[in-house]
Amino acid sequence: MATSTDRDQQIQKLRELIKDIDYGMFTTVDDDGSLHSYPMSKSGEINSDSILWFFTYAGSHKVTEIEHHEQVNISFSSPEQQQYVSISGTAQLVKDRNKMRELWKPELQTWFPKGLDEPDIALLKVNINQVNYWDSASSFKPQTISFLTPSRL
Repeated sequence: MATSTDRDQQIQKLRELIKDIDYGMFTTVDDDGSLHSYPMSKSGEINSDSILWFFTYAGSHKVTEIEHHEQVNISFSSPEQQQYVSISGTAQLVKDRNKMRELWKPELQTWFPKGLDEPDIALLKVNINQVNYWDSASSFKPQTISFLTPSRL
């Protein structure tokens, strides 16, 4: 089992890998098993609990998919830097206004014209289970970071 220091180092590595990549493809599973991907902007850094946040509309199809199948994947890529990151985890809808205020950034106004006054605005909370990444430092051999603990299995 990883120590707290190991976990902190893994989270820091993941933060470094995606710090300059704002948008990722957020993939959900529909009831028929098909995969759907949506471009989404991450909100804030990955926290010490290995959680990633995204703003969304609570009534969107992706939320319905997550309510039925919580498994998601978010992929980030920066071909210029030869960095490719695939994050798998579980997602849930969160309607915490305080958390939304904490994570809001002005660029989101493009998708949410009324800002935090949008009546259907919500957050997707992604609990990261595993990360696979490829970067120029490790060639094209995938590296893996696992955040699964007995309490998250």
